[in-house]
Amino acid sequence: MNSPPGKETVAILGASPKPDRYAYKAFEMLLEYGHRPVPINPAFDDILGEKCYPNISDAPKPIDTVTLYLSQPRSTPLIDEIIATKTRRIIINPGAENSELAEKAEEAGIEVVEGCTLVMLQTGQF
Repeated sequence: MNSPPGKETVAILGASPKPDRYAYKAFEMLLEYGHRPVPINPAFDDILGEKCYPNISDAPKPIDTVTLYLSQPRSTPLIDEIIATKTRRIIINPGAENSELAEKAEEAGIEVVEGCTLVMLQTGQF
């Protein structure tokens, strides 16, 4: 399934159904801005009525952007799987910094942005 023009399919790694979590706020804001959020977290079946996928490799393709809400110890084992999605961009949110992921993604030709998805959406930088 392709995204409408100008709208992106965004995989949220570390998605959460808890309203106080930034990953949840990002899910809501991506919807509000007309994007297609795809939650990724093996702990949940759905978030806000959207199917939650256990792994990024199970998510529908293409994925335009991956927004990362996992700590470095949790994201490092997923590096190859993340890169295999052939996403255009990875947004590494505050607290999710992972230099190994950033380096390998850039080597694979994937744009890496260290920033906050919420701020990027609100300031037109998304």
